[in-house]
Amino acid sequence: MRWTLQPKPETAKVASLSKELGVDTAIATLLVQRGIDTFEMAKKFFRPSLDDLHDPFLMKDMEKAVARIETAIAKEENILVYGDYDVDGTTSVALLSSYLKSFYPNIATYIPDRYEEGYGVSYQGIDFAEDNDFTLIIALDCGVKAIDKVAYAAQKEIDFIICDHHRPGSQLPAAVAVLDPKRSDCEYPYKELCGCGVGFKLIQALGSTRDQDIHDLLLYLDLVATAIGADIVPITGENRILAYYGLKVINSNPRVGFKAILKQLKKETLTITDVVFVIAPRINAAGRMKHGNHAVTLLTATNVEDASMWASEIEQFNSDRREADKRITEEALQQISERKEEDRMTTVVYDESWHKGVIGIVASRLTETYYRPTLVFTKSGEKLAASARSVSGFDVYNALEGCAAHIEQFGGHKYAAGLTLLEKDYENFKTEFEKVVRSSIDPKLLNPELKVDMEIDLDQITPKFFRILKQFGPFGPGNMSPVFMTSNVKDIGYGKRVGEDKSHLRVVVKQENSQNFTGIGFGMGDKHDIACSGKAFKVAYVIDENEWQGNVSLQLRLKDIKP
Repeated sequence: MRWTLQPKPETAKVASLSKELGVDTAIATLLVQRGIDTFEMAKKFFRPSLDDLHDPFLMKDMEKAVARIETAIAKEENILVYGDYDVDGTTSVALLSSYLKSFYPNIATYIPDRYEEGYGVSYQGIDFAEDNDFTLIIALDCGVKAIDKVAYAAQKEIDFIICDHHRPGSQLPAAVAVLDPKRSDCEYPYKELCGCGVGFKLIQALGSTRDQDIHDLLLYLDLVATAIGADIVPITGENRILAYYGLKVINSNPRVGFKAILKQLKKETLTITDVVFVIAPRINAAGRMKHGNHAVTLLTATNVEDASMWASEIEQFNSDRREADKRITEEALQQISERKEEDRMTTVVYDESWHKGVIGIVASRLTETYYRPTLVFTKSGEKLAASARSVSGFDVYNALEGCAAHIEQFGGHKYAAGLTLLEKDYENFKTEFEKVVRSSIDPKLLNPELKVDMEIDLDQITPKFFRILKQFGPFGPGNMSPVFMTSNVKDIGYGKRVGEDKSHLRVVVKQENSQNFTGIGFGMGDKHDIACSGKAFKVAYVIDENEWQGNVSLQLRLKDIKP
């Protein structure tokens, strides 16, 4: 790993903020590094306020969306709430459908089948709407590129409202309203909402016409926080406020479906990290292994017994997903090692038998291993489907745009995308993708970078210091958990490889006059010789809490070790 130490901010700014807030220099430095350099900004950061959420009507087409929904209600039309099968899509559908059902009965939900219909709005979904007399479809977390599908629906006299957060193409669908902060003509102040966040802005707007304010809608924020964490959007600005209050709901008054998931896990207080690694994979597993409908049913359940039944079924899907993920990752790694493609700037693998529901996870694992833009393909009907993942700093969506001549369909973000192509185009695409990446990537991006916020001594780590650090959360892109480095530490003789396969590292370290700290490095067993040679080394880490038999102590979650 390349360690990059963040530049030190202006001493005068740090000193002034340290004095104003009554915090030590290290805390003030971290704040200034994050662009927070006044008392007022610090107050907003540490105490996110619902008053700082933007007016939903600042979003382009919001008036049109609200007017069309109110007309549908007045005329007693049937409304179909349609969303993608991932966490962002299913939470969006659960959010909007449960809100509308609270005052209007003619609401149904639709999640496309990952295997039969693929991503986004489908002709099959529109046919379902026609067959069941739906005259309005509200699409969430998808639809901004569904030009042909929206035109097809219009022929059947079915209107569309689109709530999306993906980058639009050069043309927008001819929907009644297209709510997407990434529209070039949308002046909404915050551009990084997830699909569920856009859905929440819609219910905020609808609520304002019913004399509801933000406090009446707080209970929906558990879904929004889950989508924010799972969709890896920046936890800054409005997302930070929504995630902060959503976590409060998850921890104090979670919906029945969340309670059923958490009951199986026996965990007290959840952070955004727990949401990402505990709740999100289970919701995702439904769409990956069976059908996204299962997730919506769980998330909208109101009965404890029903929720428990759905949760245990989803737990089984998650277990199946883990097994498939492990097997396919091993097969993909084997395929790469046999091909000996060390000089390639990309990783592209394909097997027609791989489970389409887990290729995204496998792509992430391969990116962690080889650290280059990665595509994992499988057979999907007559075509090939792939999940793309990228390395920090490289826009894989743009790279796919450069290969558009060989692709049937694609969509996504800077770091994660999906595509389909014809089997005959696979080899040409693979060659072109390598060419595009090679000509546009900075080679240093192929070495993982570890951004270190600051160097500190171990004796600066106190319970008070950690209490303030915790208030920097919720953590995520744009507001990552601070990474520290400390030089001249030594293991005091307890360092060892741990875990079933001895792939992890546990050390007990100290500096000259500091107290001892336990450090745990997952997947860092190969650093044993550096840490346990009796010589001093330097360490990069995040400060964490360890709970063992009722005792809570501070520990170092190791990121890397160097001699």
